[in-house]
Amino acid sequence: MRYYVNDEYFNSTANNVVFLYIAGEGQASTGWMTSGAWIETAKKYGAILFQLEHRFYGQSHPFSRLELRKEKSQQQFVVETHLCNDRIGDLSTENLRYLSSEQALGDLATFITAMNKEHNFASDVKWILFGGSYAGSLAAWLRQKYPHLVQGAMSASGPLFAQLDFPEYLQVVADDLAAYSQECVNVVKEAVHQLDDLLNNSEYDNITGLFNLCDDIEENAPSPFDRANFFEIIADDFAGVAQYNKNYGRTISIDDLCDILTNESLGKEVLRLAEMNKLFSGTRCLDYKYDNTINTLKNTVITPTGNMRQWIYQTCTEYGWYQTSSQDDHVFGDYFPIDFFTSLCVDVYGPEFNETFIKEKIDHTNIFYGGYDIDVSNVVFVHGSVDPWHPMGLTETTNPDAPVIFINGTAHCANMYGISENDLPQLTEARNEINRLIGEWLEPTAGANIQLPHSLLFIISTTLVSLLFHYV
Repeated sequence: MRYYVNDEYFNSTANNVVFLYIAGEGQASTGWMTSGAWIETAKKYGAILFQLEHRFYGQSHPFSRLELRKEKSQQQFVVETHLCNDRIGDLSTENLRYLSSEQALGDLATFITAMNKEHNFASDVKWILFGGSYAGSLAAWLRQKYPHLVQGAMSASGPLFAQLDFPEYLQVVADDLAAYSQECVNVVKEAVHQLDDLLNNSEYDNITGLFNLCDDIEENAPSPFDRANFFEIIADDFAGVAQYNKNYGRTISIDDLCDILTNESLGKEVLRLAEMNKLFSGTRCLDYKYDNTINTLKNTVITPTGNMRQWIYQTCTEYGWYQTSSQDDHVFGDYFPIDFFTSLCVDVYGPEFNETFIKEKIDHTNIFYGGYDIDVSNVVFVHGSVDPWHPMGLTETTNPDAPVIFINGTAHCANMYGISENDLPQLTEARNEINRLIGEWLEPTAGANIQLPHSLLFIISTTLVSLLFHYV
């Protein structure tokens, strides 16, 4: 498995403080090795930094043949990739049976054990985990399942309760829009109704042009799942903005969307919705065809940046979390109910991945980890009120050994980004409290980083460690 290491801030005299950033459902990023709030925490406590890539994401694939190589970039990063095994693989459903959170936790535990040996850390070494979103869940679960290896964990925006139908997600999105103005919510609701009327009245030509559709609806009458896919894509535009609203480096905010939607000079509501859609699509056409979505997700070729086939597989086999519009009087209508998502599991992975199967797997997840009733210590759970994922996590402290920090006005994983002059005061306070808790977990062995770093060369090393198959 690929990993990165940065020893620039490491107090090699103490030799006992290790931070591990868990890469979630995507490829590992060198950017996190030089930026983010955890860098300041590492400086404070003299930690060496690791980042581990998740199996089946990025370049960490159990069944791939990878060549041994060494590279040195202009930034003096040293990159090493070691042969994992000789089997040629892909993302077939057969291979994906080795993709699960339980397997990932086994990988993390194996990695920690291997690094302790390779780097000869002190006997009192303490590992602190950092994870956001799904990786935040993994951070909490690793501390829960392997407390002898992990001293503590910061879990940002990590969902803990697996649930088939997750209408609360889009309800939070609607609440976020309402925080701008109720008029914005009303416009979205009316625009969605107008779009539905256009479809029902066969005025397809208008829709094709307005939303720059890849397939002419006038010539290709949409199936029920085509319609569901179309409306879900529109809703997902809002969801993506709300989830990361005003986070570090994000260029589109809820304010931007609502400014367009409430601008009456752009015409009636559906025309404003089409104008808003251009923010996301640009000149790219919108592919609403359900069959095209299925065919894309059935592609088993491994690419470093590809992650949707893998992540949706995990939702079908562990979590659910399908962001439906099934609530009454929903701002996005009732156009993509739960059967749209469960049918996708069947159509992509096979008939056995039906709703009954998914529910059984969700029940297993909640029994195995505990859901909202997770029994764990030395974990700080952090959520933002704007983040649509927060209903699936802990939003108030019920266990003093695993406190919750709920930050009003912030979005997904906001506390993990680098410090900015635009940070809300409550975000700054949250980061300070996280640092204080980490200090408590590290006592009495944390060594203040009062010496020069033992290496002035910032090294990122990438290695594929043998993947172990942890059978359930």
